[in-house]
Amino acid sequence: MEPPQVDELFEDDAAPSLFTDEIAPERRRGRGAARNPAVRYDRLTTGRTDDGWDREDDAPPVRTEVIRDASRSIIARNTSPDLPFDRSVNPYRGCEHGCIYCFARPSHAQLGLSPGLDFETRLVVKPRAAALLETALRRPGYRPAPLAIGTNTDAYQPIDREHGIMRELLEVLWAYRHPLFITTKGAHLTRDIDLLGRMGRAGLLQVAISLTTLDTRLSRAMEPRAAAPPRRLRLMRALAQAGVPVQVNTSPIIPALNDHEIERLIAAAAEAGASKVSYSVLRLPQEVSGLFQDWLAREYPDRAARVMGKVRELHGGRDYDPQWGKRMRGEGVYAQLISRRVRAAAARHGLDRALPALRCDLFRAPPRAGDQLALPL
Repeated sequence: MEPPQVDELFEDDAAPSLFTDEIAPERRRGRGAARNPAVRYDRLTTGRTDDGWDREDDAPPVRTEVIRDASRSIIARNTSPDLPFDRSVNPYRGCEHGCIYCFARPSHAQLGLSPGLDFETRLVVKPRAAALLETALRRPGYRPAPLAIGTNTDAYQPIDREHGIMRELLEVLWAYRHPLFITTKGAHLTRDIDLLGRMGRAGLLQVAISLTTLDTRLSRAMEPRAAAPPRRLRLMRALAQAGVPVQVNTSPIIPALNDHEIERLIAAAAEAGASKVSYSVLRLPQEVSGLFQDWLAREYPDRAARVMGKVRELHGGRDYDPQWGKRMRGEGVYAQLISRRVRAAAARHGLDRALPALRCDLFRAPPRAGDQLALPL
């Protein structure tokens, strides 16, 4: 299938990527990727060459650029047996958190943008997301089921402070009493704690906070613009105190990098108020593999070979196995060991119980000005 054309998706022009070679550290400070791999749909690639005129130290830092999306629908559907939901909303494409391991990076290639630096610096915002969602919820044939936000890219990433789309979505979902599941590691979730608390106490909301490590140095290296681990634990505590069921998502588990922290992560989350734990092992689809291995060689050269050896052991000798039933948890002896450790730690801290199902019976379309109201019987 041909990829969508950028001018069909965006209101603004999106210039081609210019950073296929590695970018100097001072130009990409606070970014996860060091370069932009070529877009796999393109027949031509670009590269830099020294013509004697430009100097690297004269080049400006790589800045975040926001592109406006002109899509006419907002709910994405899926039939994956690996996922506990069949619909999701992504108010942003790309993610400024810059997590080097992010499995969503390859989706940027569908926009003609690179999964590398473009993914974390050339972000797509959907300003009409709330209006499009309300239109979808009002359709006569719509049937409610839990809606997921943050399963591809984080809706509470830094640019949401300016655009505020997540708050607008929450207001629509609360007005319709629609069930919602959020996954995030974004610090400014506390901005919406009033609304999140109301939804949680009504049985309409669950939130998963991603907690990959308690090591601030490791977190800053592989998730450069995400909230630090102590801040994420405070998010869990604030949500639990507001009446929101909280799940800790210890993903991805990366062999020889953060796998030794499994028990400590679960213990810290339990102390912060989490009620359930979930996890997945490192996934390296398409361009993510090269980007992650570049990062690993820069940041942890002493253990790079060991990390990748264990990753391949989890995925049948490959960097990644996309098969349903295997892609999230891996296979083999090492995958079984991880599973047993997670289950044992979860049971020890009372995080092995299922959360109550989100309520769908409260769903209703609120009346609009001029609507005919029902007469009392």
